[in-house]
Amino acid sequence: MTSGTRCLGALLGLLLSMGALAAPTEIAGVRLDDPIKLNGAALQLNGAGIRYKAVFKVYVAGLYLAQKAGTPQEAYAAPGSKRLSITLLRNIDAETLNKSLDEAFENNTPPDEVAMFTPGLNRIREALTAQKTLRAGDNFNIDWLPGTGTVLSIKGVAQGEPMKGDQLFNALIRGWLGPRPADLKLKDALLGKAS
Repeated sequence: MTSGTRCLGALLGLLLSMGALAAPTEIAGVRLDDPIKLNGAALQLNGAGIRYKAVFKVYVAGLYLAQKAGTPQEAYAAPGSKRLSITLLRNIDAETLNKSLDEAFENNTPPDEVAMFTPGLNRIREALTAQKTLRAGDNFNIDWLPGTGTVLSIKGVAQGEPMKGDQLFNALIRGWLGPRPADLKLKDALLGKAS
């Protein structure tokens, strides 16, 4: 082996160990970068999958965390910034989106906690309603930024001020990771257990 080959091999190994050659994940034509930068922190794609309604593909969801989580509890407790990214695969009107959000929230939130999260949920409903319809390819993110709060971004634009309180983000993602998620296969995929 020549010294040039050894140097090239060492450089390739270094780049791979740094993640510089990490390829994005693609699901149903939706690109999910891995890693991403959020609030100055590098987050890795914990898992991603497709939300189905009957036989129809509705959206691709990806969960980003600072460290891998294999259970909902680990995801909720994960330190640092977090992101749930949703990219639509079909056109959906705001009323349908809000109804799905409400149902997932109610199915996975203890009744005595609902009132605590209602103001944040109302802000998300209002932001989605203002869009009227989200089209195939449109994206929205729900981000947790420590020291800042929960931020909803639609098509790359933050919707109002951050929502304070450290439990809102977890209450929202329980709709995907909680005991009664809308899609069990998607829950497994977000937790990195897709088959």
